[in-house]
Amino acid sequence: MSAEASGPAAAADQFPEAPKPSVLEPGSAAYSLSPLTSNSKYVKLNVGGSLHYTTLRTLTAQDTMLKAMFSGRVEVLTDAGGWVLIDRSGRHFGTILNYLRDGSVPLPESTRELGELLGEARYYLVQGLIEDCQLALQQKRENLSPLCLIPTVTSPREEQQLLASTSKPVVKLLHNRSNNKYSYTSTSDDNLLKNIELFDKLALRFHGRLLFLKDVLGDEICCWSFYGQGRKIAEVCCTSIVYATEKKQTKVEFPEARIFEETLNILIYETPRGPDPALLEAIGGTAGGGGAGRGEDEENREHRVRRIHVRRHITHDERPHGQQIVFKD
Repeated sequence: MSAEASGPAAAADQFPEAPKPSVLEPGSAAYSLSPLTSNSKYVKLNVGGSLHYTTLRTLTAQDTMLKAMFSGRVEVLTDAGGWVLIDRSGRHFGTILNYLRDGSVPLPESTRELGELLGEARYYLVQGLIEDCQLALQQKRENLSPLCLIPTVTSPREEQQLLASTSKPVVKLLHNRSNNKYSYTSTSDDNLLKNIELFDKLALRFHGRLLFLKDVLGDEICCWSFYGQGRKIAEVCCTSIVYATEKKQTKVEFPEARIFEETLNILIYETPRGPDPALLEAIGGTAGGGGAGRGEDEENREHRVRRIHVRRHITHDERPHGQQIVFKD
């Protein structure tokens, strides 16, 4: 048994260096503008530095620019090593060849790579691959719709149209910080932000079950409204006026538990069959009951709006310590 060769020479024999294109002058032996003949069974392609071996049969399988190049209709340029030079990126050329071989290829998952492959398919006029890439990109655009869309109400008419166009229960947050003629208390800005953050969290959690609206034009500063079957069921107002000595301030509250409770309550209007009488009775709405009919008072309760206000008016009496402080609700 002979010893295996080692060293740089052996490495060079085992992994020969790829031929490098050289600058050729017209008229030289290596500069060829004649079409390849049908006798050239195998073709060596240098596409932007990416080297490929393939056959004339593959290159002429479909009516593409490559078929025009290698069937004599278009002149090709070869270097000294016999490599056909194509001045394009070779990143997706292997996919182009595989499509010509098999008639189909797995497409890239990345939208960016799909776009790049589409550009190469258009350059080489591979019509079938063009259509496949276009279809895949269209499907990706359709599947990338946002998780939830939150319309912003800009007029009373728009609000009415939104409420009338949906069968889902609706949660609306009105927030308009500038709608205030007094100064805010020190915690009001933080609480207003907490209300907005809670709205976003609820919108993600109940996406598909409830319709969430934002209102920026109402009379209140921060107010939640809950609608079922097109009518307002409950309202949570988060602002109050604080009366201090010779001074008035607006305070924004964050009644998180009450807001979350009303959001859960509004889910009973989720189905088109109407509210469940037992659940309505439990939350203070219309009572169930198997009587012959409902009285006028009971019918009015069904259309009554539960309005929850967080200490609308508070008076702080800054008298000396020990004397009574008076609160007015």
